[in-house]
Amino acid sequence: MTLTLAEALTTRPNDHSRLREEFEARTGIAWHAPTPATLAAGHALSIVIPARNTAHSLGPVLDALAAQDTNGSVETIVVDDASEDATAEIAAAHPAVDTLIRLRTQSGAAAARNAGTALASADTVVYLDGDMVLAPHVLADIATRSRPDAVLLGFRHNAPYQPGRDGVAKVPGGMPDLAADHRVTWRSQGGKQMYTGITLDRPTTGSPLNDTDDFQKLGHGTTYLDWDLPRVVVTALMAAPREKVVDVGGFDPVFGLVGWGMEDTHLGAALISAGCLVVPLRQCVGFHLDPPDAEAQWQTKLAGWPSTLAYYRRLLDGPVPHSRTTAFRDAAKQLLAESEVINR
Repeated sequence: MTLTLAEALTTRPNDHSRLREEFEARTGIAWHAPTPATLAAGHALSIVIPARNTAHSLGPVLDALAAQDTNGSVETIVVDDASEDATAEIAAAHPAVDTLIRLRTQSGAAAARNAGTALASADTVVYLDGDMVLAPHVLADIATRSRPDAVLLGFRHNAPYQPGRDGVAKVPGGMPDLAADHRVTWRSQGGKQMYTGITLDRPTTGSPLNDTDDFQKLGHGTTYLDWDLPRVVVTALMAAPREKVVDVGGFDPVFGLVGWGMEDTHLGAALISAGCLVVPLRQCVGFHLDPPDAEAQWQTKLAGWPSTLAYYRRLLDGPVPHSRTTAFRDAAKQLLAESEVINR
């Protein structure tokens, strides 16, 4: 019997306790603790940053990557999605960038991430948004915990836009707060929920991370309030095994054509169905630097949410994505052929 993607998710557990215990026994480092740079030696990461009109934030993001305290190998690939500001120029001039891909027409974050993934050389790809500023230990944390069967999740702390020199967003002082992420502190005013369609009869506050034992209780297609396991996969900061990303076909670029969001949720569903565990790293928190027009952008995104959610639901009713490596490479090859690729 051929399972749909939704049916396949009900067969997949998310018990990652043994994975964490094995790491701690081998290294002497707690799973959620910052990692010494030396422990990352011999581990390689490819960082893929999709960027469109991120001139306000990309410089600080790349500065933070250049300041990472890791002995592991790191390559950084920025994919400029036909920006109309100085995004490409900032990336081209920054020493942290190894490869810059300039898409000639706006193609969406999914296609941009696929282009970067196609050129990535490491077995583990870190997807990082062009407005996420990381603490110095984050890449060492990810490198030492990466596995061919694990999706590793970081978290974000939204920081309101505060202009500095030349309009570049100022990075807040101190450390970002894990509790600021909506997967850690989630609030609803009640009523029908946007994602699952459940109805809450009163305003509700919950913690998907804490109340599900680090998302372990979301295995087998279980839901918690308006959350399930694919939904917690957010590519603002996420690491995944490149081979499995490619095998499931990467990110579906149709999402970028019909509205906003959900391409990371769908990739999460595909990777879970392929046998990946979804494992959070509580110490991996970055500042998400809001753009100057954050409220207007948010309203535009929300307007596109119903369309992308409907498309995602249709994909859940379809077959499990697998053995799509050839199709992924063919699509990426065509996109790259139509783009400018600058290697250092």
